[in-house]
Amino acid sequence: MKKPVVAVIGCGRIANAAHFPAFEKMENVRVKYACDLIPEKAEAAKNDYTKVENAITDYKVALADPEVDAVFVLTPNFAHYTVTMDALRAGKHVMVEKPITVSYALSCEMAEEAKKQGKILNIGVCNRYHKSVEMLEEMNREGKFGKMYHVYCSFRSFRSIPGLGGPFTDKSQSGGGVLIDWGIHFLDLILYVLGSAKIQNVTCDAYSEMAKDMKAYKYRSMWAENTSDVENGVNDVDDYITGYIRTDKASISFNGAWAENLDEKGGMYVDFLGDKGGARLIYGKKFTFTNGETLEVEAPEYEIPDMYLREDEDFLRSIETGEKNRNYIDNILESMRLLDSLYQSAEIRKEINL
Repeated sequence: MKKPVVAVIGCGRIANAAHFPAFEKMENVRVKYACDLIPEKAEAAKNDYTKVENAITDYKVALADPEVDAVFVLTPNFAHYTVTMDALRAGKHVMVEKPITVSYALSCEMAEEAKKQGKILNIGVCNRYHKSVEMLEEMNREGKFGKMYHVYCSFRSFRSIPGLGGPFTDKSQSGGGVLIDWGIHFLDLILYVLGSAKIQNVTCDAYSEMAKDMKAYKYRSMWAENTSDVENGVNDVDDYITGYIRTDKASISFNGAWAENLDEKGGMYVDFLGDKGGARLIYGKKFTFTNGETLEVEAPEYEIPDMYLREDEDFLRSIETGEKNRNYIDNILESMRLLDSLYQSAEIRKEINL
């Protein structure tokens, strides 16, 4: 089998935290290009990772290369649409990080273009490849929970707004705040565990309270601080979100915060409630299951493999076989539809029926 040749477009945080390290563990892949508008970032990738062959600043160089089979779009959210559409039209398969893009309508256009070009378009909702999420999905499918009637999730942190004043908090670039950044991971894994749940109606409230005065905002640490610009930047996105969702499978309620004035640990979890059993998933880690018949609390023992490696390997496998796997865009559109609906509800302060 031919080694797939890939190009990475965007050499920022997620590229270095997840995808470049995953490529380093793979034997059957060539990373022909690392591309970033900032030359130093592309060069750093070439220097830091043995798989990277070339550093470039114009992604169209990679798209014009007939050797390149697929591109990984790891840019800021607003650029996902343009780069992905260009890549698909150039005949490349695409893996684009979450969220699909900044709106459901544009996401649907991307899905249609992938079909038109006959290419695989996968979305980086990596939790679908987390061992804990896979096990919970299987347990639900096998009836271990009985009737799953409600799911509650919390994705809350203490004063953790990323890159304040930079791309993360500028809606024109990010499409939103904590909901589109953290919430998409939680809500997508919930829809996956429920079994491709379809949204019926939603209600949501969004707040941006903690850094109205960016210069006065206090914090202990700030991830992506190198992108912050409190002097000249913008902060017009949600730092706290809360809502309620009805689906054809179960209801869902949630609270999410990049920043809140509660300095407590353990704000990242999901509770799955069924009439025969329930589970609490500590986000990114393991879960406990409470058996409603025996009243025993079970803590399964298992290893947690690298979900990014598994996600990327499955994408590369799918471009060889043509099989549309769990992260194919058609399987993720409902999550993007959900985000759009929640933001719309928050804006008009009314329930949205879908």
